[in-house]
Amino acid sequence: MKRILSILLPALLLATPVWAERIKDLATLAGVRNNQLVGYGLVVGLDGSGDQTTQTPFTVQSVINMLGNMGVTLPPGQNLQLKNVAAVMVTANLPAFARPGQAIDVTVSSMGNAKSLRGGTLVMTPLKGADGQVYGVAQGNVVVGGAGASAGGSSVTINHLSVGRIAGGATVEREVPTVIGESGVLHLETHTSDYGTTQRMVDAINAGMGPGTASAVDARRIELRAPTDPNLRVAFMSRLENLDVTPAQQAAKVIVNSRTGSVVMNQAVTLDTCAVAHGNLSVTVSSEPVISQPPPLSGGQTAVAARNQIDVKQEGGALLNVPKGASLADVVKALNALGANPQDLIIILQAMKAAGALRAELEII
Repeated sequence: MKRILSILLPALLLATPVWAERIKDLATLAGVRNNQLVGYGLVVGLDGSGDQTTQTPFTVQSVINMLGNMGVTLPPGQNLQLKNVAAVMVTANLPAFARPGQAIDVTVSSMGNAKSLRGGTLVMTPLKGADGQVYGVAQGNVVVGGAGASAGGSSVTINHLSVGRIAGGATVEREVPTVIGESGVLHLETHTSDYGTTQRMVDAINAGMGPGTASAVDARRIELRAPTDPNLRVAFMSRLENLDVTPAQQAAKVIVNSRTGSVVMNQAVTLDTCAVAHGNLSVTVSSEPVISQPPPLSGGQTAVAARNQIDVKQEGGALLNVPKGASLADVVKALNALGANPQDLIIILQAMKAAGALRAELEII
């Protein structure tokens, strides 16, 4: 039995599994989307960690305007020191089909130089959409996932203290009309433009929901014939979204982040026959102090000089032959054999692409 497992286990590890995904994970219904909301407000009740009013005059102006709306009039030229108040931006996502009275989460971010929003309370803040209309109102206690302390010029901070969340902190006041499927036609939009995956999705829908239900418009859009009755349309979409589809293999692509040195490649990446040489050149400069001591009674002074030494070393560049049609595992194994770090790997991949040996799209971000 152990001998059989020792033979089958490598074969199972090398086999490439084929995973089926639900349509709801591959596409979305056209017209069903979130809408971004934003608002400007004040967080009060901070423990001396609010904005420094000398550097953030808009915080003082906001407090004066708020107090004025509440019937409190301050004398002209009043110098306010508001260490417990911070000006913030409040952002939220209004989900599709949201109705008035529904609660949504909000994110509260400091605009000034407040040290921390921990323990603060957001005062009633209108949230507006891109059209300038108010779609929600936010208020509540800000929860900050961090901590910080300072004393004697030293400070310790855990996580980010100038951003917090309020779970269910906003109430929807206005809904965004979402009208879909009243004419009996719906449209699915896949997350990526791929003809193979789109065609497989059309075939799966027609097989599971009936012939003629779906037809492809282009590489990303699918037209659906849906019931006009809302109840039947909901049941139709519930069944359709849970159909399984095996996506087509994606195009070979290598993503290189030139700022961080990260390199990510998908399973479709292969190499043509090529030879790669890689070597490192290191230059070391060292300085050693040399003390010059004059003879006794000579009247000279002790002097300190520096002896510089420069060493140049070049590691042997190994010439590695990569066979044609190598898979992702072969590519990674070959590059690891060269001892390449992420920065070297970027240069090697660019050279392979320029030589026509890298069978993939190289995208540098």
